[in-house]
Amino acid sequence: MIKITQNFLLTLALAMVFSLFLPWWAVMVSGFLAAAIVRLQNVAAFFVPFLAILIFWVAYGWLLAKPNDFVLSEKIAVLLPLNGNVFLLLLVTGIVGGLAAGIAALFGNQLRYVLSTKNNG
Repeated sequence: MIKITQNFLLTLALAMVFSLFLPWWAVMVSGFLAAAIVRLQNVAAFFVPFLAILIFWVAYGWLLAKPNDFVLSEKIAVLLPLNGNVFLLLLVTGIVGGLAAGIAALFGNQLRYVLSTKNNG
Protein backbone atom coordinates (compact mmCIF):
# COMPACT_ATOMS: atom_id res chain seq x y z
CA MET A 1 0.00 0.00 0.00
CA ILE A 2 2.89 2.36 0.71
CA LYS A 3 4.40 1.77 -2.74
CA ILE A 4 1.04 2.43 -4.38
CA THR A 5 0.73 5.75 -2.55
CA GLN A 6 4.32 6.67 -3.35
CA ASN A 7 3.88 5.88 -7.04
CA PHE A 8 0.58 7.76 -7.18
CA LEU A 9 2.00 10.90 -5.55
CA LEU A 10 5.24 10.76 -7.54
CA THR A 11 3.35 10.39 -10.82
CA LEU A 12 1.09 13.29 -9.88
CA ALA A 13 3.96 15.55 -8.79
CA LEU A 14 6.06 14.80 -11.86
CA ALA A 15 3.07 15.39 -14.14
CA MET A 16 2.41 18.77 -12.53
CA VAL A 17 6.02 19.85 -12.91
CA PHE A 18 6.55 18.48 -16.43
CA SER A 19 3.25 19.94 -17.65
CA LEU A 20 4.62 23.41 -17.04
CA PHE A 21 7.17 23.14 -19.86
CA LEU A 22 6.38 19.99 -21.89
CA PRO A 23 3.42 19.22 -24.17
CA TRP A 24 0.66 16.72 -23.42
CA TRP A 25 3.02 13.74 -23.47
CA ALA A 26 4.57 14.97 -20.20
CA VAL A 27 2.20 12.56 -18.46
CA MET A 28 3.91 9.69 -20.25
CA VAL A 29 7.31 10.82 -19.01
CA SER A 30 5.99 11.17 -15.47
CA GLY A 31 4.34 7.74 -15.54
CA PHE A 32 7.49 6.15 -16.94
CA LEU A 33 9.80 7.76 -14.39
CA ALA A 34 7.53 7.09 -11.43
CA ALA A 35 7.22 3.42 -12.39
CA ALA A 36 10.97 3.13 -12.90
CA ILE A 37 11.61 4.62 -9.45
CA VAL A 38 8.81 2.93 -7.48
CA ARG A 39 8.14 -0.55 -8.86
CA LEU A 40 4.60 -1.91 -8.55
CA GLN A 41 3.29 -5.44 -9.02
CA ASN A 42 0.72 -6.83 -11.45
CA VAL A 43 -2.11 -4.58 -12.63
CA ALA A 44 -1.26 -1.83 -10.14
CA ALA A 45 1.66 -0.91 -12.41
CA PHE A 46 -0.89 0.27 -14.98
CA PHE A 47 -3.87 1.43 -12.91
CA VAL A 48 -2.10 3.60 -10.32
CA PRO A 49 -0.54 6.01 -12.89
CA PHE A 50 -3.75 5.74 -14.94
CA LEU A 51 -5.81 6.95 -11.99
CA ALA A 52 -3.28 9.65 -11.02
CA ILE A 53 -3.28 11.21 -14.48
CA LEU A 54 -7.03 10.79 -14.94
CA ILE A 55 -7.60 12.79 -11.77
CA PHE A 56 -4.92 15.33 -12.73
CA TRP A 57 -6.27 15.97 -16.23
CA VAL A 58 -9.89 16.16 -15.15
CA ALA A 59 -9.05 18.61 -12.36
CA TYR A 60 -6.70 20.63 -14.56
CA GLY A 61 -9.26 20.77 -17.37
CA TRP A 62 -11.91 21.88 -14.92
CA LEU A 63 -9.66 24.63 -13.56
CA LEU A 64 -8.81 25.88 -17.05
CA ALA A 65 -12.40 25.86 -18.29
CA LYS A 66 -14.15 27.24 -15.20
CA PRO A 67 -13.13 30.94 -15.58
CA ASN A 68 -14.89 31.24 -18.97
CA ASP A 69 -17.96 29.22 -17.91
CA PHE A 70 -16.93 26.24 -20.07
CA VAL A 71 -17.73 28.04 -23.34
CA LEU A 72 -14.84 26.56 -25.32
CA SER A 73 -15.31 23.15 -23.71
CA GLU A 74 -18.94 23.09 -24.80
CA LYS A 75 -17.94 23.93 -28.37
CA ILE A 76 -15.36 21.14 -28.39
CA ALA A 77 -17.89 18.72 -26.90
CA VAL A 78 -20.26 19.61 -29.74
CA LEU A 79 -17.55 18.86 -32.33
CA LEU A 80 -17.04 15.45 -30.77
CA PRO A 81 -20.06 13.15 -30.50
CA LEU A 82 -20.67 14.19 -26.86
CA ASN A 83 -23.76 16.37 -27.38
CA GLY A 84 -22.11 19.37 -25.74
CA ASN A 85 -21.62 17.56 -22.42
CA VAL A 86 -18.60 19.19 -20.76
CA PHE A 87 -18.36 16.63 -17.97
CA LEU A 88 -18.18 13.80 -20.47
CA LEU A 89 -15.49 15.71 -22.37
CA LEU A 90 -13.45 16.05 -19.19
CA LEU A 91 -13.87 12.35 -18.47
CA VAL A 92 -12.81 11.31 -21.98
CA THR A 93 -9.81 13.63 -21.74
CA GLY A 94 -8.81 12.10 -18.42
CA ILE A 95 -9.16 8.57 -19.78
CA VAL A 96 -6.96 9.35 -22.78
CA GLY A 97 -4.27 10.86 -20.55
CA GLY A 98 -4.58 7.98 -18.11
CA LEU A 99 -4.13 5.41 -20.87
CA ALA A 100 -1.01 7.19 -22.11
CA ALA A 101 0.47 7.35 -18.61
CA GLY A 102 -0.49 3.77 -17.77
CA ILE A 103 1.13 2.33 -20.87
CA ALA A 104 4.28 4.37 -20.30
CA ALA A 105 4.32 3.24 -16.67
CA LEU A 106 4.13 -0.40 -17.75
CA PHE A 107 7.19 0.19 -19.91
CA GLY A 108 9.04 1.91 -17.03
CA ASN A 109 8.08 -0.91 -14.68
CA GLN A 110 9.34 -3.56 -17.10
CA LEU A 111 12.54 -1.64 -17.81
CA ARG A 112 13.32 -1.53 -14.10
CA TYR A 113 12.63 -5.25 -13.84
CA VAL A 114 14.89 -6.06 -16.79
CA LEU A 115 17.72 -3.90 -15.49
CA SER A 116 17.46 -5.35 -11.98
CA THR A 117 17.51 -8.97 -13.22
CA LYS A 118 20.39 -8.19 -15.58
CA ASN A 119 22.48 -6.95 -12.64
CA ASN A 120 21.52 -9.89 -10.40
CA GLY A 121 21.81 -12.70 -12.91
